Amino acid sequence: MMPMQISTSLRLTVLALALGLGGCAVGPAYERPAALPAGPVPASYKGVNAPLPGWAPAAPADALERGPWWQLFNDPELDRLSRQVETANQNIAVAVANYAQARSIVAQQRASLFPVVSLGAGGDRAGGGSGDTNRGAASAYRLQIGASWEPDVFGRLRTAVDAAEASAQASAADLASVRLAALGELAINYFSLRQTDAQIGMLTATIEGYERVLQITSNRFAAGVSARSDVLQAQTQLATARSDALGLARSRAELEHAIAVLVGQSPSSFALASTPWQVVVPAVPVGVPSTLLQRRPDIAAAERDVAVANANIGIARSAYFPTFGLSASYGNNTSRVGDLFSLSNAAWSFGLSAAQTLFNAGATRASVEGAEARQQATVANYRQVVLTAFADVENGLAATRVLEQQQQLRVEAAEAAGLVEQQILNRYQAGQVSYTEVVQAQVTALNARRQLVQVQADRQTAAVALIQALGGGWTDADVNNTPAIVN
Repeated sequence: MMPMQISTSLRLTVLALALGLGGCAVGPAYERPAALPAGPVPASYKGVNAPLPGWAPAAPADALERGPWWQLFNDPELDRLSRQVETANQNIAVAVANYAQARSIVAQQRASLFPVVSLGAGGDRAGGGSGDTNRGAASAYRLQIGASWEPDVFGRLRTAVDAAEASAQASAADLASVRLAALGELAINYFSLRQTDAQIGMLTATIEGYERVLQITSNRFAAGVSARSDVLQAQTQLATARSDALGLARSRAELEHAIAVLVGQSPSSFALASTPWQVVVPAVPVGVPSTLLQRRPDIAAAERDVAVANANIGIARSAYFPTFGLSASYGNNTSRVGDLFSLSNAAWSFGLSAAQTLFNAGATRASVEGAEARQQATVANYRQVVLTAFADVENGLAATRVLEQQQQLRVEAAEAAGLVEQQILNRYQAGQVSYTEVVQAQVTALNARRQLVQVQADRQTAAVALIQALGGGWTDADVNNTPAIVN
């Protein structure tokens, strides 16, 4: 009888394998959604004069190497701090761990495609009787190996693996987003700190000038040439400038502490020395292709979310179909340890099971409809992210163009205000104007210089924002011409 049982089990196994190999996928085939909800993708950015080549259907390429984009600013200190951010920033460490967790989920889902094999062993001794606990005692030992497998007849398990892989890819994109955000925040804080250093240096020189003017005014008052109100105005102006310098010192300390946190160090043990500020702004090549937007990790993450939602539709639909299970075991039960491996006492079993939900009051249909609605929401979110990306690039290009023009005007204004300041001071010393005009000229000149420093910092900040909008900068291989560096 055993040969007949074995033959039957083999036929069942072959049948199950055939079903598994010939099964069909229950989920809809994934097609990457159109990038924009309506209308064609624009042929160029509005912020540049020439059409940009390379427009293509969305194909996120966030895994491509972006390179050390911060080196475009030609600042060794920024380069050093950026390397520290990549290795010591704790937000990046969290994202790395989340990505590792997502990869482990992929491995778990992939393992469900294969059989589970188990080994069990045990032994016990039992007996009893009136007054003699050893009376009728007997030993029993067990050794058994078993296996179970769920054939993926309708592709539910394979779809779950696809969903996990897409989710892991989204997690990788999230990691890239966190890294890009941390490096961008570092660059902005660093340039703000250097701008503050420049303003502190400017105020220091201004305070020295105010001190000299106060001395001149005091001498003129002592000689009876100027009124006491001139001395009081000079003192007020000097005290105000000193107060502004203290406010800048506080801002610098806060920026230094923020940078310390970004590089994973305690603010109490971190310090950045004040160095001359080299205002380097990378020029945007006219030929920067729109395909660089595909490097934006938030676009890639949103597109992968669509893939996950699409796979979840298939998982929900699989509830309409039965599930199959195969199980097998081989083992031995004996009263002696030495007989555990005796073939004459061995026993085996093989089983095939199937289960199908017959009625659940529409729960399966509701689950499928919910998955489809979720997929539609992820498509809309993906398109919204793409639209936001276009807006970010356009904003960056507009800011780059306008700030460059503003800087030229600020340079002219600062130079003119400086000349007026010197002329008014000379006329005051000659007794031709009142001290009130001197104060007004000095305030105008200081504001003009500070506004020039501000627009220089704004240009660097706008460059960082544009680099982030493009997904992490560009390289010579991305464009036909090498990015120029302008001061």
